[in-house]
Amino acid sequence: MKIIPSLLAFAARLDKGGIRLLRISISVILIWIGALKFIPYEAEGITPFVANSPFMRFFYQHPDEYRQHRNKEGEVVPQNVTWHHANNTYGYSYGLGLLLMGMGALLLLNRAHPLLGATGAVLTIVMGLGTLSFLITTPETWVPDLGGEHHGFPYLAAPGRLVLKDFIMLSGALVLLADSSKTALRRLR
Repeated sequence: MKIIPSLLAFAARLDKGGIRLLRISISVILIWIGALKFIPYEAEGITPFVANSPFMRFFYQHPDEYRQHRNKEGEVVPQNVTWHHANNTYGYSYGLGLLLMGMGALLLLNRAHPLLGATGAVLTIVMGLGTLSFLITTPETWVPDLGGEHHGFPYLAAPGRLVLKDFIMLSGALVLLADSSKTALRRLR
């Protein structure tokens, strides 16, 4: 049974590599999803979240009209595209995309300067809290009452399952903030 302590000792040394991998993983996700915000289907896909958020709906010109102008992923309905342009759906999404890609870049710049990494982590924490608020503000996150017995809380619809995953981003960002802060403090001494 000497193998178990050896395996545990090996696993105990994975924290530094794990934090590096976590930093890279969150950065890749932020940069990739940020880049997708420049694609119409992704910009249109976030419309229910933004339109229903009391903190973001002001970015849109007509947030209450989004339901009648939704496209399925990959679908192009010209009059809906025209509405999304007038609504500022794409403009908001482009700005969000730049922000997400910037956050990912800041996380990756941690080695150059840990305060940049800490800034990226704080922004990712704020993003995680904002995204998780969609569980409260966006009706599409819960299974609708269409006659089945399983609807509403706690039955997450696809958008709700997507949002719930931000708990992981939030938790990871807290770990990265702690790591960046430790490195910054060591450099100040």
